[in-house]
Amino acid sequence: MIKKKMIAMLLAGGQGSRLGVLTAKVAKPAVSFGGKYSIIDFPLSNCVNSGVDTVGVLTQYRPLRLNSHIGIGIPWDLDRNIGGVSVLPPYERSDKGDWYSGTANAIYQNLEYMESFNPDYVLILSGDHIYKMDYEEMLDSHKAKGATVTIATMAVPWEEASRFGVVIADENGHITDFEEKPKNPRSNLASMGIYIFTWDVLREALIALADVPGCDFGKHVIPFCHEKYGTCYTYEFSGYWKDVGTLSSYWEANMGLVDIVPEFNLYEEFWKIYTKENAVPPQYMAPGSSATQALIGEGSSIYGSVHHSILSANVIVEEGAEVVDSILMMGVHVGKGAKVHKAIIAENTVIGDGAILGEGEYAESKLDTRVYASDLVTVAENSVIPPNVSIGKNTAISGVTLPEDYPNGRLEDGGYIIRGGEGA
Repeated sequence: MIKKKMIAMLLAGGQGSRLGVLTAKVAKPAVSFGGKYSIIDFPLSNCVNSGVDTVGVLTQYRPLRLNSHIGIGIPWDLDRNIGGVSVLPPYERSDKGDWYSGTANAIYQNLEYMESFNPDYVLILSGDHIYKMDYEEMLDSHKAKGATVTIATMAVPWEEASRFGVVIADENGHITDFEEKPKNPRSNLASMGIYIFTWDVLREALIALADVPGCDFGKHVIPFCHEKYGTCYTYEFSGYWKDVGTLSSYWEANMGLVDIVPEFNLYEEFWKIYTKENAVPPQYMAPGSSATQALIGEGSSIYGSVHHSILSANVIVEEGAEVVDSILMMGVHVGKGAKVHKAIIAENTVIGDGAILGEGEYAESKLDTRVYASDLVTVAENSVIPPNVSIGKNTAISGVTLPEDYPNGRLEDGGYIIRGGEGA
């Protein structure tokens, strides 16, 4: 029988609805980050760098691009005969196979996969966070404390604690209580959604809670284990960790990469971030062009100016165009004389000559105030913005738009244009 010390189960099936039009057609873990990577590259690279060679990736929402990106795991050295990476979508079974209805339910539906490796420990991860962590150190802590469950935690500002599951622990890290998104938190030690379980305990909990609707780790499995065993401990993490679940946090995390001294360093030799590489030519900077404080992807051609921005591969910025404080994903084409200020532009979008994005003042979104709550312009993949239009702040665009979609040549602040039935 195959025997693994620790396997990882990576939850990557979420829609990421707070990213609005960016995730209308793609799962959040597959969203571009840092001009070169996908969000899921970070936990996958953490696994490889930590010596975890068996990873099950649980997909559900819009999995095609994520599946293609992962492939057989070659970029992460996870193309193994025994172990490696396995994509685990929900499937119909003779008993009651169904869509994943909660984080723990998704893991429960893959019990057979985990049992096939007979692991000592199971590492549960989310596929939508940006961070570097040595899971081997977390496992050492788990074993040293005799824990059945270890929860990775980090201190957050008190005013943000109610957004997280928080733990109350003593000076030894022993968890005495756990609260899921409390209105009045008693602790600012937030769960990072990263858990190590002793395998027998996880298996028992998942089977015992199998019939709980929407079974979730924070709401159900952790309280079950805490009540039955009491040996739940924290692993306090002090490094960089970012939940890029909102447009603002996604933009801020990307922009942090081009700070003079970035808080999150992509260039460390001892902890590389691996990704699927595309065969594209080198970047090109034309005479008279400029790029300052920017990451420019391979295959990009810059004829205009780029400042404090992230550009993925194969982006074209035409002569006289200006890109500032923006994220341009793969294949974006910015026309001559266009101005793009504080925008997130998804793949293969065309911005017409002379168009101006990000001009105006903040106004409340007319589309969804929970998702669009900043002064960003957000444009979905494969969209077209016609020449010479003006687009205000806190706006959303999806699809091939025409001049007549812009009254008096302008999309007002807080406005939106959604074409093709999707994108909200």
